Amino acid sequence: MSSFEPSLSTSAMRPPLASTEAPSMADSLPSINFGFEDLRSKMAQFTAKFDAFIERGRKQVLEERNQFHINLAEFQKDEDMKRNDIKILTSKTQDHSQTVQREAAEAAEIHAHISSITLERDSRLAKRDRLKRQIAETQAAIDQKLEAQKAHSHYLDAQSRLNMPELEFWQDYLCMRIEGAGREDRLKIVYSHILERDWEKEAWFELGTASRDYEIYHTKPKLDRAAVERELDAVNEDRDFGALLKRMRRLFVESMK
Repeated sequence: MSSFEPSLSTSAMRPPLASTEAPSMADSLPSINFGFEDLRSKMAQFTAKFDAFIERGRKQVLEERNQFHINLAEFQKDEDMKRNDIKILTSKTQDHSQTVQREAAEAAEIHAHISSITLERDSRLAKRDRLKRQIAETQAAIDQKLEAQKAHSHYLDAQSRLNMPELEFWQDYLCMRIEGAGREDRLKIVYSHILERDWEKEAWFELGTASRDYEIYHTKPKLDRAAVERELDAVNEDRDFGALLKRMRRLFVESMK
């Protein structure tokens, strides 16, 4: 954001008038010499001359009166000049007051904008920190799951090497094959030769191996879910994978007849 440059230098601005330490507006005005001392002096001269007039007699009355009128005219002229100066200073004071108010309003608007930006920045930082924590938690969960999958994969590899002859037996015996299901933690078990009138027609189910307990996600054709859950409970308890393959083929045969 570009910096704000008011029309008048903000270095000349005074603090808000509400401050207990701020000088009053009258203190900022230039001192005005109304000539009171000069007036007092002239009035004293007048008084002295008047007293002298009393003492010297009526002869000097006219002279003193004329001098008085001259002095009075000069005073009137000075007074008019002072009034004119006061008008000028009053106008300048009003202009200065309006400038101060305008700059104060502009400063308040800038501070409000800064506060809004600060709040938005704090909100973005808080959101960023929250997202970082969520990303870290998600990454930790992913890493943990990957480790579990790797361990289970190693287990399955070891088991497959041990059970390869048995697996080949079940594949031949049950007319089945094992395929990938598009994910490393799932297997697709495909059966054929289920219907005597159509030996090529196939049935299959997806077996999840991500955890210790097996899961069956999809079947084709669709089987009764309660029956599938019973078979899962049985294999997760006795860990007899061959028996699960045999029972699942039986479910497909019964469903497709």
